[in-house]
Amino acid sequence: MSFDEIIDRRGTHCAKWDKMEQIYGVPADTGIAMWVADMDFRPPQVVQTALQDMLDHGVYGYFGDDSKYLGAIQWWMENRHGWKIATEWIFTTHGLVNGTAMCVDAFTKPGDGVVLFTPIYHAFARVISAAGRQVVECEMALEGGQYTLDFDAYDAQMTGNETMLIFCSPHNPGGRVWSKSELEDVAAFAKRHDLILVSDEIHHDLVMPGHKHTAMALIEGINDRLVMMTATTKTFNIAGCHSGNVIIPDPKLRAIFAQRVAAMGLSPNSFGLFMATAAYSPEGAAWVDDLVSYLDGNRQIFDAAIQSIPGLQSMSLQSTYLAWVDFSGTGMDRSEFTQRVEKSAEIAANHGPTFGKGGENFLRFNIATPRARVEEACDRLRDAFKDLQ
Repeated sequence: MSFDEIIDRRGTHCAKWDKMEQIYGVPADTGIAMWVADMDFRPPQVVQTALQDMLDHGVYGYFGDDSKYLGAIQWWMENRHGWKIATEWIFTTHGLVNGTAMCVDAFTKPGDGVVLFTPIYHAFARVISAAGRQVVECEMALEGGQYTLDFDAYDAQMTGNETMLIFCSPHNPGGRVWSKSELEDVAAFAKRHDLILVSDEIHHDLVMPGHKHTAMALIEGINDRLVMMTATTKTFNIAGCHSGNVIIPDPKLRAIFAQRVAAMGLSPNSFGLFMATAAYSPEGAAWVDDLVSYLDGNRQIFDAAIQSIPGLQSMSLQSTYLAWVDFSGTGMDRSEFTQRVEKSAEIAANHGPTFGKGGENFLRFNIATPRARVEEACDRLRDAFKDLQ
C-alpha cells in the first residue's frame, strides 16, 4: 500500500476525527486530528484478506481452536523480540487499557498505591483511580531533552503502601526506548519495594532506526513479579478490534490473573483473533518495516519544523508515532500556546497535563498520517507562531 494515500475518516464513527470538534473546538471540516493514538493508514493486506475470508464465509459464531492464534504470538515475540514464550502464559483481554484494569483488579486491593513514572499514558491513572487505588506519581527528570529516571527520589517517595508499578516501554508520550541498564534499574526498584511490575510494551514494534527495544521479560531476575502487555493493535492500526495480550511467565501470578478472568466471564471476540493471527506473519512483518521507515520520514519533517520555531522543542522520538512537544521556551502560559494550536493552526493535539506531573507545558502530536498532512500541520504551526520567528 501507499502510506501517502489520504483516507477520509470523517463520518465513519472515528473517535479521532469525529470527536475532534466536540472535544477541542477544532473544526471538523478544516481541522487536522493529531490526538488519538491510531493511524490514518489501512492495515496490511494480509489482515484485510483475513477479514474478507470471514465475510465470505458469513457465519460469525464462537471462536474455537486458538492454536494458530497463540502460535502466531509466539512466532512474533521470538522472531521480532528474541523472547520465547509458552502458550499457557497468554491471556487475551479487551485491549490493553482493559488489561491494565484487570492487573490492578487482580494484583492490588482498594487503597493500595500504584506507581507511575510521569508523564505517562493518561489511561493508567484513570483506571487506577476508578478502581479505588491511589495514583503515586514519580515525576521523571528532563536531561538533555530526554526523560531520565531518578530512583533516589522515587525511593524517598515510597511509603510501603505501594504494591504495583505500571511501566511504559517504549515510553508514551516521550518516545524513549529504554536501555537495558535502565530496565535493570526499573526491575531493581520493583524488587526493592516489593512491587508487581506491569510492563506496557504496546509500542515495541514501532522503533526508529538506530534504536533497539529490549523486552522487560529478558531482564534477569524479574519474571517472578512481571506482567507483560503487548498487542497487535498499535502496530497494525487495528485498535478497533479491542484485542490485547497479558503475558505472565510466573505460574503463581498467572493463577491469580486466571481466576479474575474466569470470575468476570471474559472472552475475546473472533474478529480480533483472526486479525492478530494474520498480522503476526512474515507479510505483516514486512509491512511493519515499511511503516517504520515512513514514520521515521514523518518524524524528521515534523521535528525540523518544530525546532525551527523559537521556544518550541520536539523531544527526540526513538519510538512510537507520538511527538511530544515542549512549549515552555515560548514564555506563554498553557492556555495561550494551546489556543494558538487549536484556534489558529486548527490542530487537535493531546493536552500535556492529562499525562500527569511534568506534562504541563507539552502537547502530544500524532504523526501517523500521510506525509502531505504532516507537512500541512507543520506549515500551520509555523504560521501560528510566526511572531516568534
